Amino acid sequence: MRGGSRCPCSTRRSRTARRSARHAHRSPGTAARSPCRHPATGRRLELAGFGHGRGPPRSGLCYRRRVIEDSGTREDIRTRLGGSALDVAPWLLGAHLTHQDDDGRVTVRISEVEAYLGPDDPGSHAFRGRTARNATMFGPAGHLYVYFTYGMHYCANIVCGSDGRAMGLLLRAGEIVEGADLARARRNQPASDLDLARGPARLAQALGVDRRFDGADVLADPFRLVLPGEPPAAISRGPRVGVSGVAGTGEYPWRFWLPQDPTVSRYRPGRPPAARKVDP
Repeated sequence: MRGGSRCPCSTRRSRTARRSARHAHRSPGTAARSPCRHPATGRRLELAGFGHGRGPPRSGLCYRRRVIEDSGTREDIRTRLGGSALDVAPWLLGAHLTHQDDDGRVTVRISEVEAYLGPDDPGSHAFRGRTARNATMFGPAGHLYVYFTYGMHYCANIVCGSDGRAMGLLLRAGEIVEGADLARARRNQPASDLDLARGPARLAQALGVDRRFDGADVLADPFRLVLPGEPPAAISRGPRVGVSGVAGTGEYPWRFWLPQDPTVSRYRPGRPPAARKVDP
């Protein structure tokens, strides 16, 4: 953990202190407190949503997460994801997505996303309507849309918007903040940890996500999504990476990222729009 600080939840307590705390928690008329609260503000810290009262992850990520208000329940998060992808995008910057399987647990702090808006977006897989491949994009919100690309990679999106609208946010890049050893093994030991999830295919691979998880709920096991208490104060936006035609131009500045974050992927333009033929 940065700065050498320890999470207050991980401080060892004596057996007597633990027994007293349990007794106080169960006493009638005593307000129950979260076992993990910010030491300055007293507000609850959400730790990857792995269960109230079960303590923080061993990696000591408490202070690396943003404080989540007590109103940030699972259904509150799903309601927020039900907005337009353009409105939801800032909330995903700095959010933590966790996947736990038999191999272990990996958490990524999201630093870059791209919005896709279905029938209103020529760059979207759903621009021409529903297919077997893109059916998950049509809702409900809060589920993964995972697709296979270039014959070798998987990419993951979080579905947004109301049912039937086919909106989503591509998880383009992030920082692995938990389970780095497992992420390195999945990524075949990249030269730098900054590259573990820099790019959508790398991110999905580091998390262990493939087409088996298409349609999986990010707010239920084996996934956990934790949103920040508020969007970042500074956000950059611009054209999407590698999108061909007009959808990859400044007319669609639907790529959002954390400025100066070292895990953000490099911009690569797509093919330029085809030249229009002009009759003589």
